[in-house]
Amino acid sequence: MRMRMDLLLYRKHDSLGEKALLLPLYLASLPYGWGVSMRTFLYSSGLLKQRRLPCPVISIGNITVGGTGKTPLVIKMARKLGEKGISIAILSRGYRRKKARDPLVTDGERILLHPEESGDEAYLIAHRLKGIPVLVGKDRFKNGLMALQKVKIQGFLLDDGFQHLSLYRDLNILLIDSLTGFGNGYLLPRGILREPLSALRRADLFVLTKVKDKKDSLSLESKLKEIHPRVEIFHSHYEPIEFVNPYGEIKELSFMKGKRVFAFSGIARPETFSSLLEEVGVEIKGELTFPDHHFYSPSDLERIGREARGVDFLVTTEKDMVKLIHSHLNSMPLVALRIDVKIWEEEEFYRRVLEIF
Repeated sequence: MRMRMDLLLYRKHDSLGEKALLLPLYLASLPYGWGVSMRTFLYSSGLLKQRRLPCPVISIGNITVGGTGKTPLVIKMARKLGEKGISIAILSRGYRRKKARDPLVTDGERILLHPEESGDEAYLIAHRLKGIPVLVGKDRFKNGLMALQKVKIQGFLLDDGFQHLSLYRDLNILLIDSLTGFGNGYLLPRGILREPLSALRRADLFVLTKVKDKKDSLSLESKLKEIHPRVEIFHSHYEPIEFVNPYGEIKELSFMKGKRVFAFSGIARPETFSSLLEEVGVEIKGELTFPDHHFYSPSDLERIGREARGVDFLVTTEKDMVKLIHSHLNSMPLVALRIDVKIWEEEEFYRRVLEIF
């Protein structure tokens, strides 16, 4: 049912029967859209005030639900800025986390929260980045001030911050999945849009993700130029780089080629994960998918173990594996596919980013 609903939300043309089936969702999207538009108006008119941190803020976000690659780009940008000698901290919402007393996921040296307390994406960012503070919580202005009191910081990366209008940002980077675009063009819950397409005008840069050939994204780029004629458009794709087990041991891509694997994941676009595994050359003998940000129960793990019999490895994403560090699956051959984000116009992209510092 989940995959069937996904298909309906991403398809651009529905039959009369499907339109009738989805009518309640369309009606629910109307008050949602009015609320989003009113909130945007209140901030753009100055009736609601933005708060400003005393150093540059870069937002990395999207206007669709899930799956555009924000977390890998946050990790990549944090490393690149560090290489340029710019010390930053990362401010995240911590989606679907349990409330913790302290918003500090890591002080750059120690990870202080569990994945359930920080949210899986924030925990993965903290796990992958050394020397960079990561904070979670709704009030990112307050968390930014806290970070400034604890360590010397020259700037902030705002993870999934496009809709966080209460905080001023110096650069708004908007990610768009080149394969799915804006789905069927409807707002939530009828479609996948968090905001109307007019919100694209708030972006300073567009990054199209999952681009295999620029020719395939020409139609999407044309639409973007109609809405926001002067914005710069960059292109990116995921690149598998290695596999890693729960203990941090690396397995090269060549080692995994031809291995029989059982794949499982709880991400927004599981088909992207499957495609990357096929690109590496593993043999997928079975697959299970769970909702995005899923925390695995004992029965989930039992099901995975039961259905994965006879394979060489269990394979999942890094975002999923950080939630499995202490599970009994660690007694089985479990690895996660580690990916990198390759921006085609990397030099020009980082030139634009560095202009704000």
